[in-house]
Amino acid sequence: MSKTQSSFYRRLYVAHLIDTGVSTVPAIMRVTGMPRRTAQGTIAALGEIGVVCEFVGPTKTGNYRINDWGPIKEEWIRNHLQHLIEVLQYP
Repeated sequence: MSKTQSSFYRRLYVAHLIDTGVSTVPAIMRVTGMPRRTAQGTIAALGEIGVVCEFVGPTKTGNYRINDWGPIKEEWIRNHLQHLIEVLQYP
């Protein structure tokens, strides 16, 4: 898989996690095993694929929220979730 494809899949998966309640950097790290900087960078890059994500609440105790999926179809992610996890080699 190319770096471009894995980056895109990682963004889709992180957006899905945020949308389903895994919405803090530490929680994303626990679920995926990705390093903090990767998790933070992936969240910051969601806008590049048209997904609007914002941080809500106090800095230390707030969480992320998906406000708009843009051109991404949530249904596609749900239907291909296991494939994304396997390809990205997440637990």
